[in-house]
Amino acid sequence: MKLLIASGNAKKVVELRRLVAQAGLSLDVLGLSDVPAYDEPAETGDTFEANALIKARAGVEVTGLPTLADDSGIEVDVLNKMPGVRSARWAGPGSSDADNLELLLRQITDVEPARRRGRFVCAMALVRPDGTEEVLRRTMEGVVIDAPRGTNGFGYDPIFVTDGHSVTNAELSADDKDAVSHRGQAVRAMLPLLARLEEQS
Repeated sequence: MKLLIASGNAKKVVELRRLVAQAGLSLDVLGLSDVPAYDEPAETGDTFEANALIKARAGVEVTGLPTLADDSGIEVDVLNKMPGVRSARWAGPGSSDADNLELLLRQITDVEPARRRGRFVCAMALVRPDGTEEVLRRTMEGVVIDAPRGTNGFGYDPIFVTDGHSVTNAELSADDKDAVSHRGQAVRAMLPLLARLEEQS
């Protein structure tokens, strides 16, 4: 059974592929680079859940494959839970991970560490060719630090320290990050549904 991950983020696809394999599933996990190119839909939803569904529905419509999509981002409490759904383009259209991270740090420069609480959020949607849909949300709580540390991970990982840890997400090994990450939690919660896909193949 083929499963499409509706993401053009190569690192995210690798992460999801690794999590599915670790669960012992034999699903053939494809990224957008593995299927004929199509115009990805605009992420116009006001919530992570809405955007995940937009992407998953488009993947099914174009490819006919069951499609898993997530919308993820960081919420910083002192910024009224922003960047939120705008995390990937916080510094504007076409902005890089580094651009987004640097802007966020500038916005909280004068905020004391105790008020830098936030979380990573992952909403994950599975849409099947028969039209059935499942959506779930998982979070990873922690604090935003004042300067990047580490070279693993991506996005805002270098400035986020998860509760119970003394290192940033970008300093964690892939296995350690998967154990606590919002996306790792979401995939594990989705595994029974993915296993059912495998059984039906």
